[in-house]
Amino acid sequence: MKQFISRISLVVRDYDEAIEFYTQKLQFGLLEDTPMSETKRWVRIVPPGHQEGNCEILLAKAVGEEQEKTVGNQSGGRVFLFLYTDNFDRDYQNLLDQKIRIFREKSVEAFGKVAVFKDLYGNLWDLIEPAKSENKEENNEIG
Repeated sequence: MKQFISRISLVVRDYDEAIEFYTQKLQFGLLEDTPMSETKRWVRIVPPGHQEGNCEILLAKAVGEEQEKTVGNQSGGRVFLFLYTDNFDRDYQNLLDQKIRIFREKSVEAFGKVAVFKDLYGNLWDLIEPAKSENKEENNEIG
């Protein structure tokens, strides 16, 4: 059996402001923005360097009071998404240059370099450059 996670829905307040934040500030690519109805769109974004088959983010506009309460807090205040990078210093500097809110300053841990930042709604993200190692399992990666 082979399974994988194709997409993760990220509940947003507004499609256009979310697209602008992710594509302009985080330099994500916009794969698709297809109208589904008067109010619903199918919006897929991916980080730079995305490869076919990797997980995508589906921006899903909150509808109704219950969903609106989850915007910015989909994981109950825990880190929600983990953005791996091949160049931590470059991408951390981009966060600073774009005035993205840093929640936990950069540090070096056994698994690599890490910092926690907030997206435009307050969701927590880890920016991680894994430690260099011959053994991927040591870096908590599944390969």
